[in-house]
This record gives sequence, structure tokens and C-alpha cells, in this order.
Amino acid sequence: MKQLLLIGGGGHCKACIDVVERQGKYRIAGIVELPGRTESLLGYPVVGSDEDLPRLLGDNPAALITLGFSRGWKRRRELYRLLRDHGAEPATLVSPLAYVSAHARLAEGVMVMHQALVNADARIGANTVVNSQALVEHDCHIGDHCHIATGARINGGCRIGDGCQIGSGSTILPGCSVAGDTRIGAGAVVTRDITIPGTYAGCPARPLPEREGRQ
Repeated sequence: MKQLLLIGGGGHCKACIDVVERQGKYRIAGIVELPGRTESLLGYPVVGSDEDLPRLLGDNPAALITLGFSRGWKRRRELYRLLRDHGAEPATLVSPLAYVSAHARLAEGVMVMHQALVNADARIGANTVVNSQALVEHDCHIGDHCHIATGARINGGCRIGDGCQIGSGSTILPGCSVAGDTRIGAGAVVTRDITIPGTYAGCPARPLPEREGRQ
């Protein structure tokens, strides 16, 4: 069984640990986290920080980014590029409690959490998380470094750009496109294409003022 490094030691990492344990494909070698934050998580040791990655990846080349999204997708993208620069093997994991169609395609570094559903001819980009109970319907294209949050519903034929965060319980109606680097608020309903990046909320989803969008 391959050893797996987890990059990021917060709450999202705990949820990822549960998926790794359930799947049984990897053995967790340890967690990479900022110095001084914690020594272990759910019984797994913190084995170093970002500066130790060249050494750690030399021993355990398989890695999964388990950093949450509170610091934004750009940090996850930086970590993904760092892993690739060091020759890492970004792991793709699917919970045994999820369903991914045999006709769907997952890029490297994707995590599909418990009870998520990815339907036929859906495409999920690199380093993207499809979180618990989220739905990605047929013919959807989801970009790189995205977060499809808990209970989100992306209906058939949608296009989601790179670096999007689709909030918990939100709904994207069939055929809609969402520009990259866009945040859709929890419970929002996207009824038409979003062509300008920003933060959108409500039903139908409307842009928030820039000041609110940074909160």
C-alpha cells in the first residue's frame, strides 16, 4: 500500500482522512502543516512544513492537498504547483460512499467526498473537491482548483471556471456557465450565465458589492 502525504492540517484534513481510511488505497504517512499549529491530527503525526516537502516527497511521492478553502483557492493552486515542481504524484480519491459514473472523468488531485454524485460525461478539473452530498450532473465541466461545497447542486451541461467556490446548498441551473475565480454563496440559485468574476448570492444570484465580497 502506497504512503500518502496530506498537505494541510485543519478541519478539511480531518474529513479527507476519513475518506482515505474508508477507501483503503493509501496509508497516511503524515501531515504537512505550518510550524507550531499542531503535532498530530486524528492520530496521524505532523511530519514537517512546506520547507520539508522536497525531503518528504522523496520518501513518499504520493500527496493530497488537504488545505481547506478559507485561505482561498490561490493557495491551493500554489501548493499544487509546488507538488508538481517536486515531482509529486497528486492523489485522486473517491469515497466508497460516493458515486462517480464510469463515464465521468476526474483529473489528478481530485477528492470526491462521502455521498457525492458525479454523473455521466462530467469532467472534474485538477485539485478540485466535490464535497459531501454535492451533485455534479451529466455533461458538466468543472475547472481546476474548485470547491463544490456540501449539498451544492450543479445541473446538467454547466461550465464552472477555474478557482470557483460553489457554496453549500447552492444550485446552478442547467446549462449555466460561471466565470473563473467566482464565489457562489450558500443557498444561492444561479439562473443565468455569470461572466464577471466576483461573489454572488441570493435567488436569483446577484453580485455583492466588492467590499461585501471580501468579507
